[in-house]
Amino acid sequence: MILYEYPFNERIRTYLRLEHLFRRLGELIPRAHPLDHHFALTTIFEVMEVASRADLKSDLMKDLDRHRQVLAGYRGNPAISEAALTAVITQVDDCFQGLNRMNGKAGQPLTENEWLMGIRSRAGIPAGTCEFDLPAYFAWQHQPPERRRADLERWASTLGALAESVVLLLKLLRDSGTPQKVVAQGGQFQQPLPSGRTFQLARLRINPALAHVPEISGNRLIVSVRLMRQDGERLQPSLDNVPFELTLCA
Repeated sequence: MILYEYPFNERIRTYLRLEHLFRRLGELIPRAHPLDHHFALTTIFEVMEVASRADLKSDLMKDLDRHRQVLAGYRGNPAISEAALTAVITQVDDCFQGLNRMNGKAGQPLTENEWLMGIRSRAGIPAGTCEFDLPAYFAWQHQPPERRRADLERWASTLGALAESVVLLLKLLRDSGTPQKVVAQGGQFQQPLPSGRTFQLARLRINPALAHVPEISGNRLIVSVRLMRQDGERLQPSLDNVPFELTLCA
């Protein structure tokens, strides 16, 4: 099954982008090839760019605090494991404190490293990090993999509090939804959203054997899915009745 996710607001969109980058970073750092480590470093720069929003840290802390209050309300509920609840609340508290200790924006200490910022300024230029432009960076790429990996882990650690908070908040959000089996009649599906609840994320699972690609849109009132079929190099609207799984997360 292929999982597609669609955010209903800019805040969740930013969280998903950061999660995507942190996953990529986690894949690239353990590898040994200099090219993998080059893209790991440019991924760190991308995280810094996405996380440059002035209100990101406060948004994360507000969301963590909101979840902490909701979770605390479940204490004493016989249907919920007290140990499991305490473990999750502890995670939320740890992430909150980690963000609170973070001075400035994510990756702020890296901006004080002139060598890294020199690479960052060239990384957005096509082939801007060639050896004749950045000989010191070229020499770093010829260091042993262990040395490069240790440097990357040290630089990435400045983003640790941000990564842990984003991953935890998205997990809590995803866990709030209940999957439902639905069918797009003639390739189209619409579902009004109940009033009184603010949904933030739609998750759609579809069998790749069906060879359909969903185009998802939504707001606080309705979620819509239009299914497309590959026709050569173009996508064409489908007229088929296509089953898929939809989860709405609040």
